[in-house]
Amino acid sequence: MKAEDATGNGEGQVAHRAAWRARVLTLFPEMFPGSLGLSLAGQALADGRWSLTATDIRAHAQDRHASVDDTPFGGGPGMVMRPDVVDAAIQAAHQADGDLPLVYLTPRGGRLDQARVRALADGPGLILLCGRYEGLDERVLEANEVEELSLGDFVLSGGEPAALALLDACVRLLPGVIGDDASLSEESFERGLLEYPHYTRPREWRGREVPEVLLSGHHEKVRAWRLAQAETVTRRRRPDLWDRYASDNA
Repeated sequence: MKAEDATGNGEGQVAHRAAWRARVLTLFPEMFPGSLGLSLAGQALADGRWSLTATDIRAHAQDRHASVDDTPFGGGPGMVMRPDVVDAAIQAAHQADGDLPLVYLTPRGGRLDQARVRALADGPGLILLCGRYEGLDERVLEANEVEELSLGDFVLSGGEPAALALLDACVRLLPGVIGDDASLSEESFERGLLEYPHYTRPREWRGREVPEVLLSGHHEKVRAWRLAQAETVTRRRRPDLWDRYASDNA
């Protein structure tokens, strides 16, 4: 995909212009749509339920070498992305897409959670800023009031894999992307709990039986069992979530 190509918004799709727009500012636009061009997200992209534009930050460089980074003031290893180049890419994005939320994916950002994903999916779209090297000059983040988000306490080589994950999380919540909306309401984090375990055929596998309650046909008993299982797994694996859930349901 060429920089500035809006995937899923081509010929024959003007009548189905997506209500939700995503623009990624990156040094590697060829990484998109990547996995987002496959499965449910890819079908929704082809159907025009959402659009994706990858902008090459390097296209906004101002010298003949197309420089996007420089050595850090104060010394130290690595390089830092220049504020003037990144800001030019941000301003061009706002000019094209309006005042969409601007998110920078960084390990020092606030922890991304399902509530924030749903809020972003409920809006008109977002602009994602992908860093590289040692990161971005702090001034461009301050000047543009960028929201900084993190997928977790680990470090990636750049923001692109995180952008793919965040976009996937948002797109699957858009109307019509997942056929059974009821399946979304029972997923991990939707009720403040991790999801209960699942079983399918065969009924017996390697000496392990499917829990009898799931074969009973008694919907209320199944519902109660699933809730109890979700509470148990959350209490064991995510005590932070459990404490919040228990407090909210006291």
